[in-house]
Amino acid sequence: MHGRISRALVAGLAATLALSTAGCSRSMSDLESYVADVKARPGGRIEPLPQIRTYESFTYEPGEARSPFRPERPLGPATGSGGGIRPDANRSREFLESFPLDSLEMVGTLQLGGALYGLVQTSDGLIHRVTVGNYVGQNDGRVVGIDESEILLTEIIPDGLGGYMEQPAMIGLGEN
Repeated sequence: MHGRISRALVAGLAATLALSTAGCSRSMSDLESYVADVKARPGGRIEPLPQIRTYESFTYEPGEARSPFRPERPLGPATGSGGGIRPDANRSREFLESFPLDSLEMVGTLQLGGALYGLVQTSDGLIHRVTVGNYVGQNDGRVVGIDESEILLTEIIPDGLGGYMEQPAMIGLGEN
């Protein structure tokens, strides 16, 4: 009995093998004709390489020109290590100074007790009020004016020459 099962199993395997190899002997003429069609198509145009310019050296002739290694304007009281404008390192920081100015949005104004306050929304959605003299933003921005559409600031930023300079900035009324 055991021999009959193994003969039947061998016969079944042989039949399966015969059927599976029959699928491999099929003609591939349709694939070959497609490949021939693709090869017969005209090729695309390749753009020429860009023209390479030769390097032209520059020889510095000082003449009456200033030295390129000296500042354009002399270091005066507003720049350099001397006095002039500087952020106050001893001043207590206000809460809104921890936010970049571009992440703050003006959402309105509030008249309270004769004083006009600007309403500023932070990126976390909380609304804070500011008045002239408050500090906002990360560049020592002091509020110098408030109107219905914007909060005007004066920031103290590095001037690139080792000193600082004042720069006007603003927080505009959002369009939400």
